[in-house]
Amino acid sequence: MSQTSTYNTTVAWKGEHWGHIVLGNGPEMDFSAPPEAQGHPGVLTPEDAFVAAANTCIMMMFIWAAERFKLKLMSYECRAEGTKLIELDRTEIFTHLRFWPVIRIAAGDEDPQALEARARRALKSAQKYSLVANSVKSEIVIEPDIKIQNQ
Repeated sequence: MSQTSTYNTTVAWKGEHWGHIVLGNGPEMDFSAPPEAQGHPGVLTPEDAFVAAANTCIMMMFIWAAERFKLKLMSYECRAEGTKLIELDRTEIFTHLRFWPVIRIAAGDEDPQALEARARRALKSAQKYSLVANSVKSEIVIEPDIKIQNQ
């Protein structure tokens, strides 16, 4: 039987182009539109949050997949970038999200090529099972740098 879960946030306008968000899991912070949209620099923007949601979700799913694929994960770091298209009528959409994970796996006594292939399968599983990646219209592009290292 299917299940549902509900997540919530609360936002409040603080004046000008400032808002404050309280996340259902506890954290809270100020946010703004990006500077190019009359917002303020140095704070969370909806665009940052969108890209971060996909990046964090794929990372958490990769950790889950790495455990199931019996990979000895040493580190995972990923830069992500969202490309936004602004149409002539000023409507906007993220056309694609691009991820550059750098993944380090301990070799142990296993064949490095076999480990890299398993890590790539784990990354595909992470994308397949990512709630956020599955919930966006944007194209998802992942270009990993997988390093197999002796411990």
